[in-house]
Amino acid sequence: MSRIFEELDRRSTPMGELTLRRRLEPTLEVDVFEVILGEEHLMSSLFTVAEIELARLGLAEVAGPDLDVVVGGLGLGYTARAALEDLRVRSLDVVEALPAIIEWHDARLLPLAGELVDDERCRLVLGDFFALVASGGPFGPDAPAAVHAVLLDIDHTPSHVLHPSHAAFYTVDGLRRLAARLHPGGVFALWSDAPPDADFVATLEQVFAAVEAHVVPFPNHHTGREATNTVYVAVGPT
Repeated sequence: MSRIFEELDRRSTPMGELTLRRRLEPTLEVDVFEVILGEEHLMSSLFTVAEIELARLGLAEVAGPDLDVVVGGLGLGYTARAALEDLRVRSLDVVEALPAIIEWHDARLLPLAGELVDDERCRLVLGDFFALVASGGPFGPDAPAAVHAVLLDIDHTPSHVLHPSHAAFYTVDGLRRLAARLHPGGVFALWSDAPPDADFVATLEQVFAAVEAHVVPFPNHHTGREATNTVYVAVGPT
């Protein structure tokens, strides 16, 4: 196990100071990896249940073999690893806007890094997911033009975004641009840190054929109580 607290890396980015740290969680006696952007706690290896369920719930709605999948937001790699556990996945392009996060995986500083970088199906792509959707281009130099599923975990919620430029994605027009990149019957799944938002569900329903907001419970070891996230799963018309 690590020391009580250790800062593994710190970078200046256009969105603020980005820090990777590892600390010992005294109540569980486990190492916890955390990524901080400015004052925002972006991710923690202590709370990964909903990130994993994002991949499982999303891919459960995709029919057929030989799936091409995109993950928006690499983070600590839990959604990507869960997607690769589905043996139907033949290609996985993971789009990440912050170079440091890809570099931390390449340097194997993170606990799941080896599983991702050593899997030939997985490509870590440096890029702005939202700009790629708006442009209509592929999600990476080797990514197919159309994919079977997009799993997104970047912003806190559809209304609490990390950067103002992301907001347009969560509109009907933005989601239609994404839906145009999916095969018929393809799936868009989204992680959110808030309870289900009826207005956002209604927005999704204007674009997709079926929409469900899954409430994902998990233990919060800080409070001793159960916490929840939301995973939205939207299926396109066939």
